[in-house]
Amino acid sequence: MRNIFSLLNNKRRLGGIVGLLIGTILGGVFAFNLTATAKDNLPPLAPLPPPPNPIDNPSTPEKVALGRMLYFDARMSGDGSMSCNSYHPSTTGWGAPTAISFGGPGTSHWRNASTILNTAYYSKLNWDGGKGSIEKQNSGAWGSAVAGNLDSALAEERLAQIARYVERFKKVYGNDYPLWDNALKSLDAYLSGDESAISDAAKRGLELFNGKAGCLNCHNGTLASDDRYYALGVPQNPDFFDSLLKQITFCYEQLAKGAYEKLYRTTTEDLNLYYVTKQEIDQGKFRTPSLRDLCYTGPYMHNGVFNTLEEVVAFYNAGGGNNPNKDPRIVPLDLTADEQADLIEGLNSLCGDRVTDEMPALPPYGEYVIPQDER
Repeated sequence: MRNIFSLLNNKRRLGGIVGLLIGTILGGVFAFNLTATAKDNLPPLAPLPPPPNPIDNPSTPEKVALGRMLYFDARMSGDGSMSCNSYHPSTTGWGAPTAISFGGPGTSHWRNASTILNTAYYSKLNWDGGKGSIEKQNSGAWGSAVAGNLDSALAEERLAQIARYVERFKKVYGNDYPLWDNALKSLDAYLSGDESAISDAAKRGLELFNGKAGCLNCHNGTLASDDRYYALGVPQNPDFFDSLLKQITFCYEQLAKGAYEKLYRTTTEDLNLYYVTKQEIDQGKFRTPSLRDLCYTGPYMHNGVFNTLEEVVAFYNAGGGNNPNKDPRIVPLDLTADEQADLIEGLNSLCGDRVTDEMPALPPYGEYVIPQDER
């Protein structure tokens, strides 16, 4: 598929994501000078640079290969049934195919599991920016009570009982015994034009993106995201009110993130950034998601309330929803039906070829041998 980043240039570069080094369409200059429409000193849409290579966790082919195995290995969950790929399938844009992500067996999550595409470029992770590194995020995902539910000591024991993992960990890290922290580093490493390329409708849509629709205000630069936090008044997902498991997880997260008693007992809204800053002005603010490859990453918004881009555009066109902290720039756009259709075409042009991966061959456990003196 040709896409808007194909107009920049025709190269493809490997970009970092949690669990996979993937191809990301890069670029140079738009044939119809899209960059000239950037306003108010906002960075225009632009190609991604090479993914950063952390000083404290430099990438190697061996480390990436080990991380790829761990990403697909369901033994890295409490009951051995769920892998990273279960929650972020490569076949559904590396994000949850459901509005609210499912949790581990017997639980439910409370937010939409956003795509992990291009994770290596972010300095903070999650909708609330609460994790400052991929390793910290992975540790929370593997060990969370509503996700992997895996104890780190149990994970190390499981890996130690798999000969090929012992060999690979020793080759990469030099330890005789697989360690939890090194598993996190490996998973991090795995994650870490022509004008005719798009239609006339997409070109009109991108003009709206940079102008009347105001999308560039927040969705700008190489990630098509300013990586900041805003309240939009996104409506609650009706599924939340029909699921006791989701409500229980919500209450659990309120307490786990330090919500005070009254808030815990009264709010039914995800306050997101507030849980990190504890500032009331931040209640209901969520990070601007990247728009790269968004045609593969629905449902949309932090709670997956919108299934289609048509619903997303209609929400913004109406001026968003209700929230006392709503950003003042979220106002009715007065886009016509034709303009909304063009804008959607423009958004779809931000998608490149679908990137997937298949589960590699995973090594089996070793045979348990009873010591001679115990027979």
